[in-house]
Amino acid sequence: MKNRTITTFLPSLLALMLSVCSCSKTKEETKIASVTTSNTIQVAHPISSEEDTLDGRLILLIAENNTTEPRFQLRDDAKTCQAFGMDVEDWNANAPIAFDTNAFGYPISSFKDLPSGDFYVQVVFHKYETLTRSDGHVVKLPMDRGEGQQWNKAPGNFYSIPKKITIENGEFPKLNLALDQKIPAITPPKDSKYVKHIKIRSKLLSDFWGRDMYLGAHVLLPEGWDTHPDVKYPLAIMHGHFPSDFNGFRSTPPDPNLTPEYSERFKVDGYNIIVQQEAYDFYKAWTGPDFPRVLAVKIQHPTPYYDDSYAVNSSAQGPYGDAITYELIPYIEKQFRGIGEGWSRFVYGGSTGGWESLAVQVKYPKEYGMCFAACPDPIDFRAYCLVDIYNDKNAYFKEGKFRKTLVPGHRDYLGNVDATLRDMNYRELVLGSKGRSGQQWDIWEATYSPIDAEGYPKRIWNRMTGEIDKEVAAYWKENYDLAYILKRDWAKHGQDWKNKIHLYCGDMDNYYLNNAVYLAEEILAETTAPYYNGEVDYGDRAEHCWNGDQKNENHISRLRYHRMFITKYVNKVAAVAPENADLKSWRY
Repeated sequence: MKNRTITTFLPSLLALMLSVCSCSKTKEETKIASVTTSNTIQVAHPISSEEDTLDGRLILLIAENNTTEPRFQLRDDAKTCQAFGMDVEDWNANAPIAFDTNAFGYPISSFKDLPSGDFYVQVVFHKYETLTRSDGHVVKLPMDRGEGQQWNKAPGNFYSIPKKITIENGEFPKLNLALDQKIPAITPPKDSKYVKHIKIRSKLLSDFWGRDMYLGAHVLLPEGWDTHPDVKYPLAIMHGHFPSDFNGFRSTPPDPNLTPEYSERFKVDGYNIIVQQEAYDFYKAWTGPDFPRVLAVKIQHPTPYYDDSYAVNSSAQGPYGDAITYELIPYIEKQFRGIGEGWSRFVYGGSTGGWESLAVQVKYPKEYGMCFAACPDPIDFRAYCLVDIYNDKNAYFKEGKFRKTLVPGHRDYLGNVDATLRDMNYRELVLGSKGRSGQQWDIWEATYSPIDAEGYPKRIWNRMTGEIDKEVAAYWKENYDLAYILKRDWAKHGQDWKNKIHLYCGDMDNYYLNNAVYLAEEILAETTAPYYNGEVDYGDRAEHCWNGDQKNENHISRLRYHRMFITKYVNKVAAVAPENADLKSWRY
């Protein structure tokens, strides 16, 4: 590996740092006042590492309790643990590293402001890989290793056993922590009669990233697929976060020995049992006599930035939209007898999957026959959650002449706010600089932004101050503001979008995503020649993940995407299919 200049962050420990680089802070990370203490935190290089040197993010976590490991307690609301993060390059196995006590933290920004008391401390090392892209940029990023880009669960990452400490009067104790634990590899799922798993090398993505890159999918075969060898089927593509398998489909009743678990999110007892029952009910419907016969697919397309790519081409991530549309989907159709025409492919999903479903329908108007987008991530950037990136100056504050108010980031169905937008961004900043946290706000930038001089995504706003970059906003508008693109290009593609667009959102979405849907609905309602002729619907006081089911509560309807949208598509398919389309052979 190429040698790099070594930068020390604690001069008194220079002798220990000969092969370690603690990267200097980016402009977005303001310098925290130095801690006037001789105590240090020493972290031992993982002895089980196969690499000569390591690059990555070192994350120090401090929790009040050890009921779960601190690495699983970092969150946006008041129940979060504390975390500090620092970049590490060329960490040589011959030397320990001193954790930078000037590192930026969340929710408390500085070590010197930590409260007194007894706590549990843990360190995690999130490994990066050096990638030489086809655009000439060399970047260091965490590769997915089968877990869906989760820093605290990624196979091959190192971590320490939690250690109990006492902080007294702002004095952090001297510590020696060992990265002596390694997260094991994940066992791939096995094929069954109905569910098949595929993985293909993408030439488009491999060429872009300068290494082999893969796409995967879990394919649910229709009842009678093996006994009807001459039938070709429509393709039902569910977009969303990284699926470990075709979850939500279970051929056996709920486990009778399952211990009921309480859902904090939905405030429902025994939710794990409900999830298994719904999966079993779907199996019975899928194999029953009246369910539509289609190929149902969940795709895997993790990137070095997130658990999925957002299914579109982008400057920082490469041609994922083309790779999915022109490599993965035709491969699935060829392997499992898909019809293979645009009208016969439809997309659906919620949240990230909702945005992706609308995005691929907008970006590839002829290649997809219908989209059902539930609780989509912001589809109009005038309402990028609660930020208007075109007219607001700052994302974190609503500012007046004499005061400024923090912008909310997350609420419950009654509007009670438990996190601000700044909180959420600061948490990500601790987990990774340069957009490498693997979290929500960073993937939006990795998808929508042009790249900076180093090859990383440009910030839509300064992560420390919230100041919005209007040049980046203008780029987002022309390339990824879906509502704007629909309005701009309706005269060109309206005939191909007609009958295809369906949007659903709760009017108390936890992330305020309904605001963008309102704006998009106004644009769709004004369409002419042709009229869009789709559907927009809202759930009263419904939170995130509401998908158009007016009869069931959210914790149930979110488990019924396949049953709901496959049926909706089949009932509407005649409106998008050509005159000679086969609408009968697969409806046995």
